[in-house]
Amino acid sequence: MTALIARGDVVVDGALYASAKKIHPQSVAGAFRRLKWLLMLLCLGAFYLLPFVRWDRGPNLPHQAALVDFGRARLYFFFIELWPQELYYLTGLMIAACLALFLSSALIGRAWCGFVCPQTVWTDVFVWVERRIEGDRRERIKLDAAPWTGSKIVKRAAKHAIWLAMAASTGVAFVLYFSDAPTLLREIATFKAPMPPWIWIGALTSTTYGLAGHMREQYCQYMCPWPRIQGALTDPDSLNVAYRGDRGEPTMSLKEAAKAREAGLSAGDCIDCQACVNVCPAGVDIRLGLQAGCIQCGLCIDACDATMRKVNRPTRLIGYDTDENIRRRAKGETPVYRPVRPRTLAYAGLIAFIGALMLFALIMRPHVTLAAMHVRVPMYTMLKDGGVRNGYALRIANKWSVARNFTLSIEGLKDATLKCEDATTTVKGLPVVSVPADSDRLVYAFVTAPPSSGANSSSLPLAFRVVEDISGEAATVSDNFFGL
Repeated sequence: MTALIARGDVVVDGALYASAKKIHPQSVAGAFRRLKWLLMLLCLGAFYLLPFVRWDRGPNLPHQAALVDFGRARLYFFFIELWPQELYYLTGLMIAACLALFLSSALIGRAWCGFVCPQTVWTDVFVWVERRIEGDRRERIKLDAAPWTGSKIVKRAAKHAIWLAMAASTGVAFVLYFSDAPTLLREIATFKAPMPPWIWIGALTSTTYGLAGHMREQYCQYMCPWPRIQGALTDPDSLNVAYRGDRGEPTMSLKEAAKAREAGLSAGDCIDCQACVNVCPAGVDIRLGLQAGCIQCGLCIDACDATMRKVNRPTRLIGYDTDENIRRRAKGETPVYRPVRPRTLAYAGLIAFIGALMLFALIMRPHVTLAAMHVRVPMYTMLKDGGVRNGYALRIANKWSVARNFTLSIEGLKDATLKCEDATTTVKGLPVVSVPADSDRLVYAFVTAPPSSGANSSSLPLAFRVVEDISGEAATVSDNFFGL
């Protein structure tokens, strides 16, 4: 299907749909390539090794540093332990992470996409395997066009086998965050693991193999929303990979440029060698300007710098630059870099505020919590002497790593008495409840109010208070006492 598409004074006659062309990125060496290798090793090392890091939390508690424990309903990360009712910490962390992504976009564009995005990291590894087996760009293009021979079958089979093994290792590493890693790894190796881990391993294997092995830049360009969102997060002072058109144009071959300079004519530094396009994992020609497919990885900078050194021209014909400085250079003005501006200050301030708030909440986090629920069947019980009794379900949480005793009392109801099931009593007649380490306990309590309390005529406010016997830390929860 073709159509005439008018854009201002330009009419484009072409297909509305075109099949994606397979991209064979060429290997390149340079500062940005080394930075990508370093960050890739750090990201993959953390992902694969973190489940095996140990952290002593005391007896009868898991010693895995990073663990999502569904059995205990806990999330562990080194010294941090989150209970289900404390998932607001994760909300704060996600908000801070989003703001950090906004800040990095305002400063250095899509650096996340180009260096540490999981899609980029795993694609880099898959391309490295492909290059080691099938050769560099030219060899891979020739292999694609060659007929199926024994050598081609062996190379393709080896490549896909290694890809599948790497994808499966990704799935295995993922499920290790949800159970004791050494134990689960042995169960997986001996095929004794339960079904849920196998389901997740299958899902992660298929997605990793499909996205990093086949879809690659198609995922970044058409499925990921970030290239479109980034446009709202950058401004003319944001750094992006850019082509220095004021230096590079007009483009011509090396010999033509030499002749033009000898004749006193202008000649750009760009010799149209296509090196920047050949190394790009998305197949983008950065000389056409910033595009949605560009992930800002900087490999085109390394490729262009290598060419410039070979032809004895200044490097950084392609480099990180801002739209404002491109405009200033076109006018012959001195470039100005402004990393500190209202947008970046606002992002940094919000990140600092949320981080400080979370840190304060974590430091002041109580070791004991108390929750109460009124037993509504029956709502209350009338006693023979005219008194009224209400029942409550109390849940006491002990966040210490050892068992603790808690003394219960009531406030706000005159002359009322409190009794609990399976509890000892103090000298003053108050119930004492023992709660195991790092767990909670459900206790049924009965509050009895004599006729003199007035509870037989209305509902009255009531508060339960629990005090830990050693530290004295207390928690209070409000409820109501019901009568006639």
